[in-house]
Amino acid sequence: MRIAVTGSTGLIGSALTRSLHAEGHEVLRLVRRPAAADDEVAWDPRGGHVDTAGLLGCEAVVHLAGAGVGDHRWTRKYKRELRDSRVLGTRTLTRALAGMATPPRVLVAGTAIGYYGDTGSRAVDESAPAGDGFLAELCQEWEAAARPAEDAGIRTVFARTGLVVARGGGAWGRLFPLFRAGLGGRLGDGRQFWSHIALHDQVAALRFLLDAEALAGPVNLTAPQPATNREVTAAMGRVLQGRRRSRCRRRCCGSLSASSPGTCWAASGYCRAGCSTPGSASRSRAWRTRSAAPPDPARARRAEARPGGAVRERRPGRHASGRPLRDVPPRGHTPNARTRV
Repeated sequence: MRIAVTGSTGLIGSALTRSLHAEGHEVLRLVRRPAAADDEVAWDPRGGHVDTAGLLGCEAVVHLAGAGVGDHRWTRKYKRELRDSRVLGTRTLTRALAGMATPPRVLVAGTAIGYYGDTGSRAVDESAPAGDGFLAELCQEWEAAARPAEDAGIRTVFARTGLVVARGGGAWGRLFPLFRAGLGGRLGDGRQFWSHIALHDQVAALRFLLDAEALAGPVNLTAPQPATNREVTAAMGRVLQGRRRSRCRRRCCGSLSASSPGTCWAASGYCRAGCSTPGSASRSRAWRTRSAAPPDPARARRAEARPGGAVRERRPGRHASGRPLRDVPPRGHTPNARTRV
């Protein structure tokens, strides 16, 4: 099959192109510069031009072009860039396809589940109405821009994609280095749902939509069971942080060490008892609440070896030196670091 792809250098587009090539399909890549190879077709999304002569014989088009949602802060200027790169590009492409003497049979246009807005814990499907907010309004304009293709009789499918799980990019690609360094954690209270999909499942779904003649309109591409941010970040911590350990002196935690009463060990940034507070934050919280530090057996042995063997008694809530515990930061604490999660 002869298939044209926009956004072929992006995370999803590059993976889809490799998959199609591996199956023996002929892939044409739409590029925003003069075509320099036989498999390239020039187009200008903002200028409204597509070299339709290079698209002759195409049976399908996959439209994935658009500025990255998470690449920059959402300033007023970048919001305009997000909109123009999607709406103007989709309008340019669909008008060009509709004007061809022999248009392609199917157009798969990538959009996003941001169409539904913030639904909280309420599950939605393709029949749900559009939500509120910038992303929801953007997705509505994005899909409306494909109307020329629908009017021309081209089977048009809107692939409403969730967060793509991939090592090389997307939201997960930015989080992986943080968790490997032991700096990852949940966002806010962690109760917000992250409807996600693995990159290889995304590619397989797009290829299915190209062949499924009975499908048209919006199709949600996400995993069957959505996960909360708390669940996602906890899983990433277990997998990526591996053997990293940090002492958690949070006295209310139920995972106690037999060797050091009053302490627990936080694996992957979280206590084994299910405490959702990363170890560094727990240490700082114990400091602020004047929790007594656990006894140090090694220090006691050194003191016993001194003449007289006297050990200064440690009063609850105070350091061995007699200073209030709040004035003595715990070992490894960095005063300028933001430890509150």
